[in-house]
Amino acid sequence: MKNLTLSARLTPWLFVWIWSTGFLAAKYGLPYAEPFTLLSYRIVLTLIVMFLIMRINKSIWPSSRLAFFHLMVTGLLIHGVYLGGVFQAIKWGMPAGLASMIIGLQPLGMAFIAGIILHERVSRKQWMGLIIGLVGLYLVLFERFDFAIEGLFSGFSFWAILVVFVSLFGISLGTVYQKRFCSDMDLISGTLVQYFGAFILCITMVICFETGEVQWTNSFIITLAWQVFGLSIGAVLLLMTMIKQDASARVGSYFYLVPALVAIQAWYLFGETMGFISIIGVLLIAFAVAMSISKKMAN
Repeated sequence: MKNLTLSARLTPWLFVWIWSTGFLAAKYGLPYAEPFTLLSYRIVLTLIVMFLIMRINKSIWPSSRLAFFHLMVTGLLIHGVYLGGVFQAIKWGMPAGLASMIIGLQPLGMAFIAGIILHERVSRKQWMGLIIGLVGLYLVLFERFDFAIEGLFSGFSFWAILVVFVSLFGISLGTVYQKRFCSDMDLISGTLVQYFGAFILCITMVICFETGEVQWTNSFIITLAWQVFGLSIGAVLLLMTMIKQDASARVGSYFYLVPALVAIQAWYLFGETMGFISIIGVLLIAFAVAMSISKKMAN
């Protein structure tokens, strides 16, 4: 089996940085296309590039129809339900930071689902790390939002909140499903099949609910290119590598860093200030991730 290789220490940090740009890329791209229309173009271009990489790498196709089925289900959940939910929520007015905060609940959801489906044993230190990370996650973004009921729903509807929680469920279940049924997949051909499963969902949503119109501006083209090469190919291959190498709870712990990086990038790129509470939150997240991914955890 031929898979892309990268330093086990470098992989998570490179993944986290690339993945953190996804929320910003979505916000930049959605003014020019509807959510599932944007995703359909993104996935089609990704499929073309992945097929070329597969031919060059001489990757093998999955060995059975059942393997194809499992890969397509995983792709539908991770790339279709997850991305579709986030994109739709942002399109309906939810701030990208708030969406990333909700998605940051993934490690808890993933650990819970992994315990049920994979019977993975999550240690007390892992649970403690996950909870501390959750606290830090909320502190990072606490200063950016009005958490009063009337403030929370201003600017976007209840449906935006619902779809982003559906998105959270999709990425959590999809990652565990990947670990359970697709652990022996070829990294290139397996990811290609996953994207095909996601494309079926996205094109169905476009046909049923969207116009399919796109404004082909320079900003849209640049954003789409980054989403294809940086996120759909680079970040996802890194994620698949991490899932194959690590237990599900430890993979999920890295996602706690994403909202922190979103906040830091917003400060650096757009001059948004980070208060004392946010800085404390970033430190808590870093501590929680270090605790959760430690290979020397005791019970």
